[in-house]
Amino acid sequence: QVQLVESGGGLVQPGGSLTLSCAASGSIFRLSSMGWYRQAPGKERELVALIASGGITTYADSVKGRFTISRDNAKNTVYLQMNSLKPEDTAVYYCNLRASSVSAWGQGTQVTVSS
Repeated sequence: QVQLVESGGGLVQPGGSLTLSCAASGSIFRLSSMGWYRQAPGKERELVALIASGGITTYADSVKGRFTISRDNAKNTVYLQMNSLKPEDTAVYYCNLRASSVSAWGQGTQVTVSS
């Protein structure tokens, strides 16, 4: 059973930066696609960024040019570097792992962008 643990959320002023981390247990990380999703109050969960096992990345239009997803297979960890944060980026951010028939979610980490 895969477990994901997110960290790095917090309160930041508009224009600031945060880096989220998601550490995965088990041995399938390097074969997995990893994603960051977010859910704001009253809204549906939405995709923020994906990174395939081979390193190809995909971003939501709303974060292109501001967020960067990366992975370190040696550490079983995926990162989300968030720059130029806006109040509308405020949400709970979730990490997701997908590999063949396996799908796992982290517990979420709160990101609040406010002055």
